[in-house]
Amino acid sequence: MWDSKKYKKMNKKGSATFYVLMLGIVVFLLGLYLAPTVSEFTTNAMGNSTGEFGGLDCDNSTDVFIKSTCIVTDMSLFYFIGSLIFIAFAVATARIIFLGGETE
Repeated sequence: MWDSKKYKKMNKKGSATFYVLMLGIVVFLLGLYLAPTVSEFTTNAMGNSTGEFGGLDCDNSTDVFIKSTCIVTDMSLFYFIGSLIFIAFAVATARIIFLGGETE
């Protein structure tokens, strides 16, 4: 026989799971959308000093501290995209891991 309580419970669980997956996809797409901007900032920071930007001049630097700053700055795009992908994955799977798919 058809049980309306069971149907409502499954409907809430499916709706919540679908919402969480959509939220994870939005965070992932946000990271991909902002990647060119972060890449441009990284390129400007590592380049030569111009009228607008005070770059690090990574190509001609002999100072160890500036070279290490250039390496960290170069890795910032990877950290940015990686962290947003991690957050999107965590949002999408947190409900399943911590709640076991239960809504109550």
